[in-house]
Amino acid sequence: MFYGEFEHSLDKKSRVIIPAKFREALKNNSIENFFITRGLDHCLFLFPEDEWRKQEQKFKSISFTKLEARKFNRLFFSGASEAICDSQGRILIPQYLKDFASIEKDIVFIGVSNRIEIWSKVKWREFYENSRDTFEDTAEKLIDFE
Repeated sequence: MFYGEFEHSLDKKSRVIIPAKFREALKNNSIENFFITRGLDHCLFLFPEDEWRKQEQKFKSISFTKLEARKFNRLFFSGASEAICDSQGRILIPQYLKDFASIEKDIVFIGVSNRIEIWSKVKWREFYENSRDTFEDTAEKLIDFE
């Protein structure tokens, strides 16, 4: 549902407009509510509500008696905040999430199929530069193309 890479900037109130292509996908799928939380690799995850509920069920099924599960769930769920688009298609990014993702002003939205990732432009460029040369090797290890 979400594909592509788009650059935007925060306004003075820590709001950012969702890229038009993503807003179109949201409208076409009748999605109004999101959850934003700490992601992996120092980005933020933005899930449509139905996808959030699926992920929530998965993570709730991990035994809380396991230390790593408790750590992950604490950080993942304590960072979660409902994100509702205003009439201009903007969402508010809470300060603690901006701090986590090192977001100051310039943002890159990345469509990753069932979720949107929100990156500091600087962090995204670092990740991209460090990952692009191993793209084929990673694909070979993970995917069986037939």
